[in-house]
Amino acid sequence: MTFTTVDYIIFALLLVLSSAIGLYYALSGGKQRTTQEFLLANRNMGFFPVALSLLATFQSAVAILGVPSEMYRFGTEYWFLGCSYVLGLLIPAYIFIPVFYRLRLTSTYEYLELRFNKAVRICGTITFIFQMVIYMGVVLYAPALAFYAVTGFSLWGVVLTMGLVCTLYTTLGGLKAVIWTDVIQTMVMFAGQLAVIIVGTAKVGGIKNVWQVAIDHHKISGVNLNPDPFTRHSIWSLGIGGIFLMLSLYGVNQAQVQRYLSSRTEKEAIMSCYAVFPCQQLVLALGCLTGLVMFAYDQKNNIFTPEIKAVPDQMVLHFVIDILQDFPGLPGLFVACLFSGALSTISSAFNSLATVTMEDLIKPHFPGLTESRATLMSKGLALGYGFLCLGMAYVSSLMGSVLQAALSIFGIVGGPLLGLFSLGFFFPFTNAIGAISGLIAGLVMAFWIGIGSFVSRLPASSSSPLLNATSPPEVGNFTTAVMTTLLTSGNATKRTGLQKFYSLSYMWYSAHNSTTVVIVGIIVSLLTGPMKGKDVNPHTVYLVLPKLLFFLPERYKERLRFGVPHIAEVGQLQETRLLKVHCIVYAQLVFSRNIVEWTLD
Repeated sequence: MTFTTVDYIIFALLLVLSSAIGLYYALSGGKQRTTQEFLLANRNMGFFPVALSLLATFQSAVAILGVPSEMYRFGTEYWFLGCSYVLGLLIPAYIFIPVFYRLRLTSTYEYLELRFNKAVRICGTITFIFQMVIYMGVVLYAPALAFYAVTGFSLWGVVLTMGLVCTLYTTLGGLKAVIWTDVIQTMVMFAGQLAVIIVGTAKVGGIKNVWQVAIDHHKISGVNLNPDPFTRHSIWSLGIGGIFLMLSLYGVNQAQVQRYLSSRTEKEAIMSCYAVFPCQQLVLALGCLTGLVMFAYDQKNNIFTPEIKAVPDQMVLHFVIDILQDFPGLPGLFVACLFSGALSTISSAFNSLATVTMEDLIKPHFPGLTESRATLMSKGLALGYGFLCLGMAYVSSLMGSVLQAALSIFGIVGGPLLGLFSLGFFFPFTNAIGAISGLIAGLVMAFWIGIGSFVSRLPASSSSPLLNATSPPEVGNFTTAVMTTLLTSGNATKRTGLQKFYSLSYMWYSAHNSTTVVIVGIIVSLLTGPMKGKDVNPHTVYLVLPKLLFFLPERYKERLRFGVPHIAEVGQLQETRLLKVHCIVYAQLVFSRNIVEWTLD
């Protein structure tokens, strides 16, 4: 790709603008002097920027590269994932957001201590940190490596530039800077994808021709009703398995929940979740259309050699090079689009990691920490995680094809965390022992299937020697994260035993792992003594059974509460206790006065 001056200017503008936003919020308003401002934007954000930030965090560079190549290779079946967005976003809006917001949390894992105990909170926090630390280095390195492979740009120059710019505006401007840079980066992502679709469509004779070519080559998929969980894609895996994936992302993930908590009001937090729905559908449609246009263009111009097709990550970039080379500025716009996706995901990771580390691991052990020192430490944590991200990018360069396993972890860990929160929300009788046992069982099951699936697909003679960091490795099929890495698991025909078990569709991973946590958690809780309803804070549970079975008589619905008191009853109980305290204090004062009077007499 030959960059013109205009291309360089457009790409540089993205980095300069992102840095400027961080500097602006560091020097304006409260100047990030409190943890509430730095970590939660003073809980003063509107629903629109929060919605776009929620979208940008999920729409990383790996999705921009991965979805079009999925369309090219396998057709439009993946598009049915949009069906899962309905419940995947309605459930967080109706259940998770109101509970988190009303508890006035900063870290999502504070909820686990309120519902269970401190040990469960720490287990959840450490699991999340492990997940994000591994993923953020890959999200930084993978698109830079793919870009290097087709352009010859300095690989480590791009990695360092992105990492340092992202660290700069996250550390200086806090969550408010992260959210507003996400807004800008989302616009750039939309513009870059639209430019590719418009130019590519014009070169193949219009959208009608694109669709006709796809039909002629059987790329337009029908509804696959096969219920086999080992089938790679079906309406069940995409529509139902996708719901669990969306819940793990938009329901309980700290990077997303932190944005809900930064909203001015609970209503605006819920509205931000609603606003994400059409945006997600648009993003999915843009990715899928890019893939169909890419396929139609290749049928006409035959631009993809067998070597390129063997590395699906690079296909989008090769396509962009070919169609935009005569349009100065547009290559720079697409590169800015690609790196906007990476920047938005990484900055969200920095901020959320700094938040959980401060709130869950530091503050509880240093209760006397002053506000100014806590804020300074939060900024230091964001800076530290930024440098750790660069270190993880270096480690990623040494891992070769093992990166596939590292990327799988991002999708695998989300399921057990969803199961852990589900135990707390929906099963008021579960206890802390059951929660920890369920989380451990879910993680063991998740890693067993995930790593087994990866290893079982490797050729018998394959090896993964360490690669010299100064000589970048051949770009393998690893930059498409959950979207493409696990897509390579084909149908399980001719597989038996554990081989078949390992070929479980990646879309069922989150559902399978979260269900494991719930089942084990319930069983262990019942065996070790279920939690009494009167000991459960009613603000931390969502009693779904009485709501689903609303037609039952009142006495039966009351039994389904498992003894959890009504919130109104808790208020009355607190008032009664307060009245008793006042009476005792008054009686003590009267007694003391009588003693004094008797002594004086």
